[in-house]
Amino acid sequence: MPQTRAGHRSLDEYELMGHYDHWREDLALARDLRLNAIRWGVPWYRVEPGPGSFDWSWTDRVIPYLVDELGVTPIIDLMHYGCPLWLEREFAGPDYQRAVAAYATAFARRYHDLVHWYTPLNEPLVNALMCGQRGLWPPYMRGERGYVRVMLQLVNGILETEEQIKEIDPDAVMVHVEAAGLTRAATPELEPLAAEHRARQFLAYDLLTGKVTPDHALYPWLMRCGASHRDLEAIRSRRISPDVMGLNFYPQWSARELYLKRTGTLGNRAAEPDGTGFEEMVRAYFLRYHAPIMITETSVIGNDAARAAWLDISLGAIRRLRSQELPIIGYTWFPMLTMIDWRYRFGARPADAYRIELGLYRLRENPVRRWEPSPLVERWQWHTMHTAEAVGPQPGVQDCLDTTLKRRVTRTDR
Repeated sequence: MPQTRAGHRSLDEYELMGHYDHWREDLALARDLRLNAIRWGVPWYRVEPGPGSFDWSWTDRVIPYLVDELGVTPIIDLMHYGCPLWLEREFAGPDYQRAVAAYATAFARRYHDLVHWYTPLNEPLVNALMCGQRGLWPPYMRGERGYVRVMLQLVNGILETEEQIKEIDPDAVMVHVEAAGLTRAATPELEPLAAEHRARQFLAYDLLTGKVTPDHALYPWLMRCGASHRDLEAIRSRRISPDVMGLNFYPQWSARELYLKRTGTLGNRAAEPDGTGFEEMVRAYFLRYHAPIMITETSVIGNDAARAAWLDISLGAIRRLRSQELPIIGYTWFPMLTMIDWRYRFGARPADAYRIELGLYRLRENPVRRWEPSPLVERWQWHTMHTAEAVGPQPGVQDCLDTTLKRRVTRTDR
């Protein structure tokens, strides 16, 4: 998030963690972890510093290193938050759809021999919430109308991005990534509200797949918040079937409970920090969209024992789901490395004060060796060496991929 304003600092994880300078050492850890693939984001604001003016000097070194030297498949996040500084009104501006599609087209043309897996935009729901409803990220809109405005812009940008990339590379695989979750009701009378919240959780995927028709549960709300029938029909006319559905789930953040405060007003609090609903959530998304699933982000805040427990619990859930023929084709622990908490953007202390240790490796102040493996590294390596035991065999996975993607997908069983 490169834009600044009073009280809001630029937030670029790569810059704050030194990745622009230490990318080779950072990414080499993927080889030690025996990874098949890695989600890696391109900083749009850096590679396109001016409209139509591209600087690929950094990505020209990083992407061939990942593919040719490490043998790792990059799943490229074209949009992992944040627009270029020159794009007027960012997501809400009239030029967003054209600009993001032009950037994606330029990237695909340059790297189509090396890159075939893409995420057009990471977490539409979070972008709409932070940029459109809460006013914390550009373009700093607030309220339900802002939320809907940004969401529709994002969805149109995703559709245009996918169309343009597949014109260049028909074999490209789109991993559509959303901040998945669950909403519970503390008491029976709140269940209708919880159901509405759950519908909101599906909104981006429902729009992309053409499910938002006049009889959709959220259609009246969308219309009241500024969407037009023409807007919604135009999106539905371009509907897609997701190649891969990416789900991001964090036990401490992704499950919520609606409850009544002492004042009688509605409250919303974290629930099920042990991740109880993870398996239920994955099944719900599959039953709704019937697309191959990748767990594109998960981890947990806590000590090493708590994080190791979640690794085992979440993989156990995937093993059970795969045994029931759900086509779960990938699992991502996010992040791989120490990261800076988003609160840095709104704080005043040095970046080091905002470090959070969700990753497999910890940053250490050592000029010789930058990363210290946590105890999870050894556990992760065991799982990657014993895949059948960790997540179970599933003969139907490749069949599902072949049917859904209609293309050859390699290395899924490594």
